[in-house]
Parts: sequence; C-alpha cells; structure tokens
Amino acid sequence: MALTADRPLANDEIDALRDRLRGDVLLQTDEEYDERRSIWNAAIDRRPAVVVRPLGAADVMAAVRFAREQSLEISIRGGGHHVAGHAVTDGGLMIDCSAMKSVRVNPDGKRAWVEPGALLHDVDVETQAHGLVLPGGFISLVGIGGLTLGGGFGYLSRSLGLTVDNLRSVELVTADGEFVTASESENSDLFWALRGGGGNFGVVTAFEFGLHELEPTVLAGPIVYDFADAPEVMAAVTGAIREGPDEIGCVMTLRKAPPAPFLPEEVHGQSVLIVTVMYGGDVSAGEEALAPIRAIGSPIADAVGPKPYAVFQTMFDAAAGLGARNYWKTHYLAEMSPEAIRAICDRATDIASPETAIGMMALGREIARRPADSTPYQHRDAEWFVVIQARWREADEDGTHTGWARGLFEDLAPHATGGVYLNATSLDEDETGVRDAFGADTYERLVTVKTEWDPENVFHLNPNVRPEA
Repeated sequence: MALTADRPLANDEIDALRDRLRGDVLLQTDEEYDERRSIWNAAIDRRPAVVVRPLGAADVMAAVRFAREQSLEISIRGGGHHVAGHAVTDGGLMIDCSAMKSVRVNPDGKRAWVEPGALLHDVDVETQAHGLVLPGGFISLVGIGGLTLGGGFGYLSRSLGLTVDNLRSVELVTADGEFVTASESENSDLFWALRGGGGNFGVVTAFEFGLHELEPTVLAGPIVYDFADAPEVMAAVTGAIREGPDEIGCVMTLRKAPPAPFLPEEVHGQSVLIVTVMYGGDVSAGEEALAPIRAIGSPIADAVGPKPYAVFQTMFDAAAGLGARNYWKTHYLAEMSPEAIRAICDRATDIASPETAIGMMALGREIARRPADSTPYQHRDAEWFVVIQARWREADEDGTHTGWARGLFEDLAPHATGGVYLNATSLDEDETGVRDAFGADTYERLVTVKTEWDPENVFHLNPNVRPEA
C-alpha cells in the first residue's frame, strides 16, 4: 500500500488531516521532519510522505483512517529501536507514538498503564517509585511497545517471566481505524496474538501490566575478564547460573573494552569478556547468590555492588545509542555447550568494530514454566539467547560487518535450537524466518487471527504474518 502513482498529498488533504488531530502533522518540508523520521538504526534511511504524532487513541484512529483513504503504507513508531527499521515507511504515513509516553501506576493493585511511546526507562522510574517493577529488557532506551509485542526478556525474566507474561490487557486501533480492548475475557484470541506476535494486528494505544515487588536497590554490575580466559570463564559462569537461584540475571558479552571508568586505561580497546550479573531481590541474599560467579577466574575488574535498579538498567545505554549502523543475527541455545563456546570465541577474534558485540543472555526458569501455547512467543525451553550485534559507522563498511555477523550465525547454527527472536530480526529475515520464530502450529493460529483483524495486511511493516488470501 504505497502512495498511489507517487501522487503528492494535496494541501487541502493535509489540512483536513490536521483538523482531525490534536497532535502534529509533519511533511518533508517541515523543520522537525528529519528528526522525527530518524530511528535508532542509522543504516535505515526512509522518507515518509507524512509523519503523524498522535497525542491519544483518537488521533491514532484518525491517522489510520486517513492512511486507508489515501492508500498510504502505514508504519508505527514506538521507541524506533527495532534493528530492521520497521518504524519508518518510504512514501507512506508514519504514526510516531513517541509523544504518547505516560506511565500510570496503581501501587495497591500492582498495576501499570503505559502508553506506546514510553521507553523502558520511563516504566522503570515510575514503577520503582513504589517498590514495584515490570520485567523488561537489558537496555532502558528501548520502546515498551515493541519490546512487549515481541516477547520481552531481561535480567528479571528468569524469576518473573517475560514482559508479555505480565501483560493484562491492551487497547488497540484496528486496521479499520476502530478502537478495541483485548484481554483474557475480551477478544481473547487477539489478546493471545498480541503477546508475542508483533505489530501485525493494530496500533496499540495502551498496555496494562501486572507488576512485582522489587526494592529499589539491587546487587548488580559487570565483571570483566581478559579475552584469553573467555572459554574457561564462560563455561564456569554457565555452570554457576545453572546451579544458582532464579533471581540471578546474567549477560555475557564479548567485545572490545569501552573506555569505562571502572576499567584500567591500558585495557581500553582490547578484546574482553564482560559478565554482567544482577540479583533480583534482597542485596544481602544477592551477596551469597552471586559469590560463586564472582569467584571465577582472575577478573580485570569487578564492579558488582549495590545500585538503584533503574540506574543499573541504563548502564549500557550509551553503548547502544543513536547514530550507528546496525545488523543483528540471533540464535537460541538449549545449553551453552563447549562447542558453542568455541564457535563464539573463534569468531570473536575477528571483531573489527569497537562497537560490535556478541551478547549471550541467560534465560529459562520462570520463562520455561509457562505453557508453550500460552503466548505466541516460543523457545521457552532455551537456556541462552545469543545476539550477534554488528555495529559500525561508515556505509562503505556494510559488507564487512554484515558478513562477519552472518559467518558467526552460520558457525553457531549446528549448536542452536533453530528459530529467531521477533524483536531482533534484521531486514533479510524472510517469511521462513518469521515462521521459524513461532513454529508451524503457532504461526497458523496467528494467521487465523491476522485474517480476522487485518485481512488486507495493512500492518505489514513488521516481522510479517500474512493473512490468508
């Protein structure tokens, strides 16, 4: 659904759209246009015909109806962080929800109502003010909308489940521009599909989440090792995580050392293994739980200590900020086997960019306890998730960095479970890859829901589930 015959929108059509909205309408000639169309992945450079910045559900309804009337392709931006750049369309209408970012918390009911433009940091700050938390991602600058609709896991997921496991209801604008609510008791099939099926079914205008108790101070931080020690340390950490309690969250990262203040200057720019851990509970209990990990090997630095949870969540935001070109490939692992460790470490020696990283997130436990068919998100039995994050600045280096990422992806494939994570699919992920994210039975169930709610595939700028013809 592109702009028909490349016909520019007439002034009276734009004026009519503006009259329908409380929010802004931006065209390519407006001063803010380039800022609003820009997204996290600088490798994506698209130019919408019009950008709508809604202030509420009524604006979203009007924007969808206008796009349908004008035969405009629709893209939806929450945080704009998806690596494939689905948030921005070329020649269509971009619904930029970034002005809709309120977070309302009911501490007595342990509930939060969150608008689609909120970032994870917005949610963390508001919930932690009441000693509550929503299990989210590993980087606080991601949008809560995309994170949730694709599954959502982070340091707390091994004890509190996925973000979608804590979703209670959704308010949504459909492909016809109508407003609906979905929950376990209302439009239940649609609600099931939204918990991991991506942005295929409409524009979410509000999420309702169940929250959990978590004191604002947690024991957390990175432990850094020389790259030469990585294979032995990774194996030891894997064993310690397996023996430890659910409350341990862990990410192992292979990359070139950043100029962090807790690292000796002579280490900056050298290849290292960073083991970042967090205990999602009482700090004193965390000291005991994390002791076996902190006793592994001879680290260059150990910056684990009591930290405000909301601050700790921002610790690696700078390393994932705006302005870089990005390409990701992912795998799930049933276990972090010696063969998988060898494949990862072998390719890590060829990391060319100081911003590139191989991240390995510990999963399992509460994630795996939920029934496999409870949500579209699959791979609940995987113990580890590997994301190969190629990140660089110059366009003429695209082939070098994407080629490296694909090489590691291929090397690791024999040791992986198969399938992809919807929130980390790159542009070259075809329909087969999207099917693999769900498995055949779940995909066909999603097709049924898609056919009911979006039979013309209006919302296709996403890891797309195609409706029946």
